Amino acid sequence: MTTIAIPRGMPQYDGVPRFDVAKVRADFPILDREINGHRMVYLDSANTSHKPRQVLEVLDDHYRRHNANVSRSVHTLGTEATEAYEGARARIAAFINAPSADEIVFTKNSTEAINLVAYAFSNASPTGDPRLRLGPGDEVVISEMEHHSNIVPWQLLCERTGATLRWFKVTDGGRLDESDLDDLVNERTKIVSLVHMSNILGTVNATARITERVRQVGALLLLDCSQSVPHMPIDVVALDADFIVFTGHKMCGPTGIGVLWGRYDLLAAMPPVFGGGSMIETVSMSGSTFAAPPARFEAGTPPIAEAVALGAAVDYLSAIGMPAIAWHEKELTAYALDALLSVPGLRIFGPTVPVGRGGTISFALAGIHPHDVGQILDAQGVQVRVGHHCARPTCVRFGVPATTRASFYLYNTTEEVDALVCGLEQVRKVFA
Repeated sequence: MTTIAIPRGMPQYDGVPRFDVAKVRADFPILDREINGHRMVYLDSANTSHKPRQVLEVLDDHYRRHNANVSRSVHTLGTEATEAYEGARARIAAFINAPSADEIVFTKNSTEAINLVAYAFSNASPTGDPRLRLGPGDEVVISEMEHHSNIVPWQLLCERTGATLRWFKVTDGGRLDESDLDDLVNERTKIVSLVHMSNILGTVNATARITERVRQVGALLLLDCSQSVPHMPIDVVALDADFIVFTGHKMCGPTGIGVLWGRYDLLAAMPPVFGGGSMIETVSMSGSTFAAPPARFEAGTPPIAEAVALGAAVDYLSAIGMPAIAWHEKELTAYALDALLSVPGLRIFGPTVPVGRGGTISFALAGIHPHDVGQILDAQGVQVRVGHHCARPTCVRFGVPATTRASFYLYNTTEEVDALVCGLEQVRKVFA
């Protein structure tokens, strides 16, 4: 199969990992675009990231030379496709330090991965694993800073089962309020499902104290790592979670592919959610038995090419180095926070210091609707996201209907931050 060259990470300077941003930018064809006569400044990677040539070429090569279904055929193409698909699973497992590749379940995104866990609770047999049984008197705990994908599935689960949904609140500074931790997470709690890095506030939640409490009461812990896996080193063993979810399109991979990682003993205890081909052990007219994880949760033809390309994205990020990427974004975020706080009338939602936060910054300009901000910035080639970012309860918490959000990734520069600030000055002039 074709091997695509991956750029090497740059050496460290004074113990600080660095890489050549200009060389990285050259890997992303879309960054050469002009928007409305201006060089494009893309600051919306929390929504979806761009894809380097190394990933695009692997996706193209798979369809041109190795296209076949997986785990079904003994012919050459089928064997190649299966090896590439399972090889991607193994590399993704290594990327997050999963003990086994069999703990990696491919889904279409983080949303489906969370729903898979939630439905496993409602589908659990009364005689099944007690960790997965939920009913009246039991509780599920989330937080006020969650993406809708980590709110709605648990609301629906509680409606189906009679369990109670509870949540952590958010402080004025955009941090998780753990003051009532021992009350929220108690002997009735069955699962705690929290965002690791907020897609709207940029907050990176320190989970150690919560994890300790979860273990004390015998509950399970799911972390939504959609915004953290692309931006920093993630080690599922060190996190001591029971499940994590993340999605390919935010980490230089294609759309339509996500990942559920779960402890193998839990995955083995979970009932399947989708029935069909490939997830079975045996089928008869009187009943069926099911395959072991991860096949049990991958019914039908999976997103094969997308999984292979996500494996290439992991290779790309690993070659640059996740510590280097995290450090680059930390420096960029510090620069951006200082620059944005200099804009008159601008309010940042979330931490205003580059500690315990990532490169996602949501803000409002006094008296100007975010949609107007976004349109004027777009006219200058600056791409940001506006709205409630699928986190409406967070907006309600801070008393705003929507925000403008700038989010950074490995290919962004301080010059692009300057372009954002200049664009905001234009916005203020229009509404002066």
